[in-house]
Amino acid sequence: MATIYRRNADKGKKPSYWYIGYTDHEGKRRTKKGFTDKQETARLASKLEEEARQIKAGLAEAPSVNAGETLEEQFAAFENQLRNRDVSARRVKELMAKLRRMFKECGFHCFADVKASRLEEVLAKWRAESMSKQTSNHYLRAMKQFWNWLVKTERTSKNRVAEIPILNVATDRRHDRRPLCAEELARLVDAAEASPATVESIVGKDRAMMYVLSAWTGFRRGEIGSLTLGSFDLDASPPTVTVGAMYSKRKRTDTSVLHETVIERLRLWIAEKRPERKELLFPVSGKVEGGTERKTAKMMKKDLEAARKAWLEESVDELDREQREESDFLLYEDHAGKYADFHSNRHFFITNLAKSGVSPKTAQTLARHSDPRLTMNVYTHSNLDEQVEAVSRLPALRQYPRSKQESGNDRNGHSMSGSGEAVERSATPEESTQVDDEEGLGVTCQAMSGEKESTPQRIRTSNLRFRRPMLYPVELGVR
Repeated sequence: MATIYRRNADKGKKPSYWYIGYTDHEGKRRTKKGFTDKQETARLASKLEEEARQIKAGLAEAPSVNAGETLEEQFAAFENQLRNRDVSARRVKELMAKLRRMFKECGFHCFADVKASRLEEVLAKWRAESMSKQTSNHYLRAMKQFWNWLVKTERTSKNRVAEIPILNVATDRRHDRRPLCAEELARLVDAAEASPATVESIVGKDRAMMYVLSAWTGFRRGEIGSLTLGSFDLDASPPTVTVGAMYSKRKRTDTSVLHETVIERLRLWIAEKRPERKELLFPVSGKVEGGTERKTAKMMKKDLEAARKAWLEESVDELDREQREESDFLLYEDHAGKYADFHSNRHFFITNLAKSGVSPKTAQTLARHSDPRLTMNVYTHSNLDEQVEAVSRLPALRQYPRSKQESGNDRNGHSMSGSGEAVERSATPEESTQVDDEEGLGVTCQAMSGEKESTPQRIRTSNLRFRRPMLYPVELGVR
């Protein structure tokens, strides 16, 4: 029950304020300053009591402990928390840009304005214009992350966007990747090495070394962009390369074993380039200090075009040329809409792990995935030729030789034709009524059981189907 009172120090003063004592939704006694008018204060007291009752009953949302903060102050606090959690500056910038765009487009000026239905309408509108489901999910995840933080920091008690579902991106793929085959990758590397052009400030030989590294380690662009000479231990057994936790996607120090192809090419490349120990070998990532964000997809596209041009010029005649031009060989985007960009080299690495027969667990470990389903379902590819080959390895239907007795009659007493098909044989009246004697029964049934067996008359058989309908009651002694 709320009470209205004046403080002793305020008595006799004009104007003096009335104060309200009430119990909130948590059962705690609270005090709130009212008005100089007693009736207005009484109405406020009734309102506070009603709000506490509705919150306790789950009909209203509890007030924020930071109710005095503006929306921008909340955004600033969230951004500061992200930076304190060692989230990269680029990731923080992208996340905050998404949040501000959603609040602006939805017309949300404060948390009380946020409605899940309105947010879903805006995301659906963006998808109808041009946005993919995957990008839409990125926006939604940003909003969910923000609201989870609001709840954890007690800025609000209800997550208003928790029930909005994440969409199935498999029904709206915009940038699926394909791994290059071994010949395509070899021609790509040769084309890059022979190229006199500099693409995205990276010379051809450096691009070729990047392609080899990514295809035989599965490293991503940011991880390759963080490598220095000190990242490699070529004299170890086995030789390894290490990516620091700051630049690894899973925020762990990753050490990978190097293939002999990488070791041979890397030694020659280092001997020619002679980099400093702490110098970035491939400054293509803005996430790394000293690096610059480079469009590695553009590099791949240019080098693939050069490699395909050289391949087309190898045509022996016009027909061969036409067939080559119609193929997907060395295309950046094939006829199915799948891309061979820089990240597809990671698909090449993981797909070849599966082709080599390694276990799913080993492939997952080398791919540095937390979920084996990602390794098997997304990064492992198989084409039609491989599926045909796999099916062809299945055993054929074996033909077993038949004895003379089996070739004449099957085990059900049917005569067999020359082709092996059973032919029905009708019984004579004498055969249909004749009861086999014990000697004849021994041919049909299995051997007699031992004396200790509990089967009636010590007859055991795994199949109680007899040729004669009268055998069962007569021979087993059934009355």
